Amino acid sequence: MAAIPLIRFAQASLVLSLVLVGYSPRVDADIRLPKLISDHMVLQRDTTISLWGWADADETVTVYLNDVLVGESLPKNGRWQLALAAQKAGCGHQLTLQGKQRLDIIDVCFGDVWVASGQSNMEMPMARLAEAYPDDLQQATYPQIRQFTVPQEYNFDAPQHDVSSGRWQLASPATIHDFSALAYYFARDLYQHNGVPIGILNNALGGSPIEAWLSEEALQAFPDALAEAKRFRDPALRARITADDQAKNARWYGDLQQRDPGLNPDKPWYAPHFDDSQWPTFTVPGFQTNAFTGSWWLRKTVMLSAEQANNADTLRLGSIVDADEVYINGQLIGNTTYQYPPRRYTVPTGVLQAGANLIAVRITSTQGKTGLMPDKPYWLGTDEQSIPLNGIWRMQTAARAEMLPSDTFIRWQPLGLFNGLTAPLTSLPIKGVIWYQGESNVGRYPEYAARFRALIRDWRTQWQQPELPFLYVQLANYLEKTSAPSDSHWAGLREAQRQALDMPHTAMVVAIDTGEWNDIHPVDKKTLGQRLALAARAVVLNENLLYQGPQLQTMQAEGNALVLTFDHALQLKGEGQSFAIAGADNKFYWAQRVFVSSTSSSHDPSPQAYQLRLSHPQVSAPTQVRYAWADNPDAVLYNTAGLPASPFTATLKPN
Repeated sequence: MAAIPLIRFAQASLVLSLVLVGYSPRVDADIRLPKLISDHMVLQRDTTISLWGWADADETVTVYLNDVLVGESLPKNGRWQLALAAQKAGCGHQLTLQGKQRLDIIDVCFGDVWVASGQSNMEMPMARLAEAYPDDLQQATYPQIRQFTVPQEYNFDAPQHDVSSGRWQLASPATIHDFSALAYYFARDLYQHNGVPIGILNNALGGSPIEAWLSEEALQAFPDALAEAKRFRDPALRARITADDQAKNARWYGDLQQRDPGLNPDKPWYAPHFDDSQWPTFTVPGFQTNAFTGSWWLRKTVMLSAEQANNADTLRLGSIVDADEVYINGQLIGNTTYQYPPRRYTVPTGVLQAGANLIAVRITSTQGKTGLMPDKPYWLGTDEQSIPLNGIWRMQTAARAEMLPSDTFIRWQPLGLFNGLTAPLTSLPIKGVIWYQGESNVGRYPEYAARFRALIRDWRTQWQQPELPFLYVQLANYLEKTSAPSDSHWAGLREAQRQALDMPHTAMVVAIDTGEWNDIHPVDKKTLGQRLALAARAVVLNENLLYQGPQLQTMQAEGNALVLTFDHALQLKGEGQSFAIAGADNKFYWAQRVFVSSTSSSHDPSPQAYQLRLSHPQVSAPTQVRYAWADNPDAVLYNTAGLPASPFTATLKPN
């Protein structure tokens, strides 16, 4: 390599500064690289890697790893490519590419690269967990855990070979807020276990249905979705839909704002001196009794001491259906445009005062149901000391409106996310996929099993890794509990996910004990990340450990009861009802359950309860069982490792 004029970074401080500012190759270089091949990248260990990029047709590209020649490549049709031999795990490497000019890719790691994909529960950043796990954010100094966030740019025309932007970020307290929370906890557990560097390709988009992540080849099996994908190839259609949605929203919100008397600048309802004494009361949290679409206001006066006024820096208003604008003492301090984000507003210095302080909230309802979600935090103050805001507020309706028609979310249409987000990743080998998606398909759950299986097969084909591990999270518990056995679309979707476990090199993490009834984005991504890491250690790293909850092995009838046999020792937690049985009439009843001790073996003389006996007086000849078959079921069945059983349904096979 002596013929190359070497550019070395002699000072450690300079190297560190380049890391912190995200140094990238020279923009005037003649060799172009995909965004993934850049400073601080993680490449898959222990496998041959194809490096590629673009250059002039007559330009030979020479590649070195740590000053050792890798090879040379002459571009064909403007693209060059060469193979990098398998490397052991480790960091601190440098790739050098020499053509007419030179590129240095610094601080390269070889480790395990995981694609983290799905919808909002995978996308959800660590910033949303700051209140629940502050120490985890403050202590997130893991320079060998790195994330590349894929730009959320759909494409219906063809699979893309590169993304428009992006850079590798090292996990640190300064960057961790942007990391996928689930992927970070997964990566942290694996890294703490074996010390192998981890690369996260954050490839998730909130609200996305599974069809958006399928390639055109995979969509051939689903003509309805394929037809939609082809329809959205028309740029004129996309432009028209976008313009129509923007115009519709502008009219709806503009008209509502114009008719809202609370926004009258001469007598605004957010002003401290406004007289609300004749307004009716409203209890926070809670929902309006009758369906209402439009805008309405809440006001509350809070008395603060001088010390409280000086120290208070946060206003927490749970979550609100649908949108809100929040004022304190007449000053707008924040707004949220849709239901799901937690309302945590920073109170600017000087806004609060000793004595009376007026909080006013303008709420916009778009679909009829509106209010402030129960079982959420409502307070003013600091994380250490706060003044509760639950209780009586003053409330007044401002302006009614017709329901706002939904937008056509182009980015969620079939094929677009595969072409735009996933395809650019498939040229580099990966260790596996972690996946959390399904909420957007709940209403069409009978279709999901086939499409989910198709996605797993499709991605294995696209990466040319037939045994690509696919680890996924089953949908968490959500919505209000029910008192009687009933059908559930959420349970149906969970069952479709469970069925994919018969595909090789898959594992499913059960989440029905980590959700929140009032939030589709539960905060506890830590437990799920740990369970995913267990699954990876067992399925991918081939360690002998218990990584999943009890699995139903057999079911048989004994008189008026069903006896279920499971594969591990069982624990029942809590008094909740989760087992329901039915006969030929399909009427389900909560079952009475009794442990049945299994026969001890010479290897383990202590009897273990592997069986459950289920019965009910109204079911004389039971033939069916359901476990945790509800939107928000009680998770009662665990193994002795504390891992929950998946919801399931089973029917006796005829003799």
